[in-house]
This record gives sequence, C-alpha cells and structure tokens, in this order.
Amino acid sequence: QVQLMESGGGLVQAGGSLRLSCAASGIIFSINAMGWYRQAPGKQRELVATITTSSSTNYADSVKGRFTISRDNAKNTVYLQMSSLKPEDTAVYYCNANAKPYWEAATYNYWGQGTQVTVSS
Repeated sequence: QVQLMESGGGLVQAGGSLRLSCAASGIIFSINAMGWYRQAPGKQRELVATITTSSSTNYADSVKGRFTISRDNAKNTVYLQMSSLKPEDTAVYYCNANAKPYWEAATYNYWGQGTQVTVSS
C-alpha cells in the first residue's frame, strides 16, 4: 500500500509563502505522476499542479506564476512552493500520486489525508 504523508500547511498572511511536502512510502511501486489538489468549503476539488517523472509540469491558471511544483524522485517526494498567497487559496490541499505496483500492470491513484492551508487578509 502506498502511503502519502503531507506536511507544511498552516496559517499565513496574504502575500506570504508556504511550502508543502508529500512523501510517498510503503509498497514497492513506480510513480508516473504526482500532483496537488485542493478543496475549499463549498467548492469542488480542483487540480492545482501536476508533475511527471520527467519533471514536466502543469498548473491551474489560478496559481500560475505563484506556485511551483517540484519532485525528488530518489525520495519519492513532491513539493509545492506557494508564494504571493491570497485568501482565495485557503483550502485543504491533497497530495495525489498515480502509481503502478511492480507486480501488476494496472495503475492506481493514491491520496493523502490533506493539509489545511489558511490565508488571512
């Protein structure tokens, strides 16, 4: 079983920065892509950013230029550096990994339990 452990959430003033981390551990697997999603109260869960094993990235329009996703393949860890934070960034942020156990062909989506990010104005 793949376990995703998120950290780095907290309370920050508008314009500030936070760095989220997500480390994958557990079973032997290969990760195809990792990403961050977020869900605010009363809102749908939305994609924030994704990154492939070759470090190709994709960002939601709302965070382009402010957030940076990166990964350390050796540590199976993905990061989300958030700067110029706005109150509308307030949400629970979830780490996601698309991974394939070495013993089977299918891939699975794994989710972390989420970390709260609150941005005050």
